[in-house]
Formats: sequence, structure tokens, C-alpha cells
Amino acid sequence: MPKSKRAKVVHLTQVAKKGREHKEKLFQSIRDAIPNYQHCLVFSVDNMRNSYLKDVRRELSDSRLFFGKTKLMAKALGQSPSEAIVPGIDNLTRYIAGDVGLLLTNRSPSDVIDYFAGLAKVDFARAGVTASRSFTIPPGVLYSTGGEVPAEYDVPLEHSIEPELRRLGVPTRMVKGKVVLGDESGQGEGHLVCKEGELLDSRQTRLLKLFSVCLSEFRVKVLAHWSAASGEVTEVKQPTMEGVMEGVEAS
Repeated sequence: MPKSKRAKVVHLTQVAKKGREHKEKLFQSIRDAIPNYQHCLVFSVDNMRNSYLKDVRRELSDSRLFFGKTKLMAKALGQSPSEAIVPGIDNLTRYIAGDVGLLLTNRSPSDVIDYFAGLAKVDFARAGVTASRSFTIPPGVLYSTGGEVPAEYDVPLEHSIEPELRRLGVPTRMVKGKVVLGDESGQGEGHLVCKEGELLDSRQTRLLKLFSVCLSEFRVKVLAHWSAASGEVTEVKQPTMEGVMEGVEAS
């Protein structure tokens, strides 16, 4: 049968999966790095954003950050005294669960905790995130921030966005070139986009972004740290994390 001359679609966005070789490399990288640093911290990340994480890496350029499968990171530290590459570090494995990473550093843990405590970046929420507060689009002429700032400091919403608002379930209409919800005078009920505490879907996150409402906050929290000098694990109190730590020697 002759070879087909039909044009074939080649996807240039395909990325090779990280296989066993990558896992073994990460495992060995963690094992090799541990003896070179005085402290190992386990930290969690709320609302992960790679762009903000790059800033963290830049600030902590003298340290090493590792992300990977929790089981792999735990095994790299050692899950028992006999497996641990340095004494006591195996007691950190109890904190390796969920969206966490490892930080190896020679900086004092209190300095790192203070840095993370002052690090907060607001961003647009993604689908599946819990709404930190409620947001309702007020009735009347719609403005770009949906009532988040006084009308005198805001600008009317662009008319080109009105079709998308209706597609997203907001009963808007055009009145004299302006996007209006409900009564033009601002009387009546607004449109509830989300309630505090509920999980956001893609429609809600799109509406929040259209009105420049940020309900997501990138934060890093230190859960516990190990120190080479003592071989002990220190648990960081939550949720304040204002440099107040509770030292507990893990058994």
C-alpha cells in the first residue's frame, strides 16, 4: 500500500514524562546536599505560583529548594535512624505530606521564618480554590472593579465585555453605551459571584478576574526544621508563625 502523503499534525507542546531516571536524580541530589547545610526545613505552599516561587529561589540563592513526590523526599531524608544520612533528620518525615517542599540552608531558621512570614502575594484565584470572602456585582452601571472602589475613582466597564458577562450568567444589558445590571439607577439586587468558604469553579474565577478581584494569596509556611548542631527537629507553631517556635525533640 502506498505511503500516505496526507499532512500530519505534529504537536510541539508534548513534554516527556519524568521517569525513573529523574526520580533517582532528585533523590540523590537531596542526599548529596544535606551534609553541606546546617538546617533542613519542611515548608508548605498555599496557592502555588511558579513566578512567585522564582522570587523565593532568587532571594534564597545561597540555599537549596527541592520539590518532588512526598514519598521520594521522605525516603531521601531517611524514614528511620538507620536510613538517615545525618542523625535525627529522619524525624522530619512526619511533616512531609501534602503540597510541601524542602529547604536546605545555612541561614538561621528564625531568619527564614521571618522572611516567609512577610511574604504574601495576592493573585487571581483558580478553579478549586476556596473563596476567602464573598463578592457581589452591584446593580446599576457596572464599573471595572465591580464596586470594589468608589465610582468616582473607577471607570465604567468596557462595552465589549458585556457579551461575555451574559455568557457567564450575569443578566446585563446595554443602556446608552453603558453596561448595566438590573435597574440603571442602582436599585434592586446585585449578582452574587461567590460566597466565602465555597469552592470556586471556572465561571466564578473568570468573573472575578474580569472585575480584577484577587481572592488568592501565595504564602509559604515553615512546618518544622532540623539542625545539624543538635540533631533535633523543631516544630513551628501554626498559624501565627511570627518567629515563635516550639522546640520538641522528635522521638
